[in-house]
Amino acid sequence: MTLKEATTLTLNHRREFTASSKPQISLVSTMYRSRPFLEDFLAACLEAIRQIPIDDFEIVLVNDGSPDDSLTYALQRRQDIPQLVVIDLSRNFGHHHAMQAGLQHARGELVFLIDCDLEVSPMTLRAFHQKLLETGGDMVFGYQESRKGGWFEQISGGLFWKGFNLLSETRIPENIVTERLMTRRFVDALLQMGDRNLFLGGMMSWTGFQQIGLSVSKKQRDGHSTYTLLKRIQLMVNAVSSFSSQPLVWLFNAGAMITLASFSYVVYLVMRKLMFGDSLLGFTSMMAFMSFSLGILTTAIGIVGIYLGKVFNQVQNRPTYIIKDIHR
Repeated sequence: MTLKEATTLTLNHRREFTASSKPQISLVSTMYRSRPFLEDFLAACLEAIRQIPIDDFEIVLVNDGSPDDSLTYALQRRQDIPQLVVIDLSRNFGHHHAMQAGLQHARGELVFLIDCDLEVSPMTLRAFHQKLLETGGDMVFGYQESRKGGWFEQISGGLFWKGFNLLSETRIPENIVTERLMTRRFVDALLQMGDRNLFLGGMMSWTGFQQIGLSVSKKQRDGHSTYTLLKRIQLMVNAVSSFSSQPLVWLFNAGAMITLASFSYVVYLVMRKLMFGDSLLGFTSMMAFMSFSLGILTTAIGIVGIYLGKVFNQVQNRPTYIIKDIHR
């Protein structure tokens, strides 16, 4: 065999290996202040994969600009976990953008999306995998039958999902969690969406296919959650404005009703003046009504501004994240 033939054979072998080396499953998670959880998380991931069992896999960790040493630890663990893929973003882009980055770079035929804070154990992968095989669906999503945490977290979480479903045409099962197992065709369909204003929970429901729920238990995480009350409110505003124009319709209806009520009241005042000669009739109620109308008008302008901001972000067409390095 000549050197040229040997080289050609080697290149062909590499191409065949690359084409056939697609993992059976990818576990995708994001890192932000995640260093306290990573050791136990990776150990649980490896044990969960052994229980399925699957030989060919990858674990994709996306560093979302974490200020602690999560990235350093993840890179060190690549020495004993060669299947570990670390994607380092150029800065913090947010949880949903980091998850999108992980999904776009996951190569597995199945993709398991999970948070690394151990609120939901990676050991649930076995139940997700079994459910997917039994039903033949395209996505198995986790949900809580009863929300974890104190009364404030339970009430605010419940109000979030009820408020979203009330204001949006896209219906999402209440109390869903991040964890879900998806087929390759579902992930590919999800990634076709060109949304710049990301709300992955709504996007996944909108995508369609056969989606099956699986009840999971979610424990209280150690330490403080990175989702503060302000971030939850921002997520609610982003979720509703990204998936529904219903608030604009409600504002139009409210404006029409206020206009009709104002016109009727003016007619009443004029008739009262002509018939009885009253002066300054209903001054207090008139001022209160004007203040109420001004509040509605200011709110309406703010809501319209939010939607214009969404349009501006979409038209800008900037990438939803920027990758600094990929360690594969």
